[in-house]
Amino acid sequence: MPLEHRKDRAPGEDRKPLDHVARIQADWRRERPDVDVSPQGVIGRLHRLADRLTQELCLVYGRYGLSEGEFDVLCALRRAGEPYERAPGELATHTMVTTGAMTKRIDRLEKAGLVTRRRSDDDQRGRIVALTDPGRDLIDKAFGDHMRNEGRLLGLLPSTEAGALEELLTSWLDRLENPSSTEGG
Repeated sequence: MPLEHRKDRAPGEDRKPLDHVARIQADWRRERPDVDVSPQGVIGRLHRLADRLTQELCLVYGRYGLSEGEFDVLCALRRAGEPYERAPGELATHTMVTTGAMTKRIDRLEKAGLVTRRRSDDDQRGRIVALTDPGRDLIDKAFGDHMRNEGRLLGLLPSTEAGALEELLTSWLDRLENPSSTEGG
């Protein structure tokens, strides 16, 4: 049912039972009928979906003894191509975390023998983080399983819906990340 029809729906009007978000919206409509809670239908479901997806993805990371953040670091190093190394600041950019959080992740990965740190050849104050051979073997196996898992999760949707969802999310994310590109358009 389109969103504009759902926002005025009273509890029990649909044939199928209300989901968690719809129940919350119904409560708010009862308590605050002066507030349009229809955006919560999308945002609330995206939050719930993100939480569930994270749980499902972390199951695979855990099989390899990795946290989500450690998996991200190893992936960023592997994507760099040979010699599979980056400066910590680059890793922070490629994984969208702070440099402080990156240091903790690198410390754990180094202790596990999956990465090494060395001084930069260009700047003796700088450091370079590199995948070790065991780190590369591990992330290659983990990444293959990760992609199969993502395929399984996305496979819950028909391919036409998955494609449409990707287009919508790409467009929405672009508008959030590049607000100036949507002005005047």
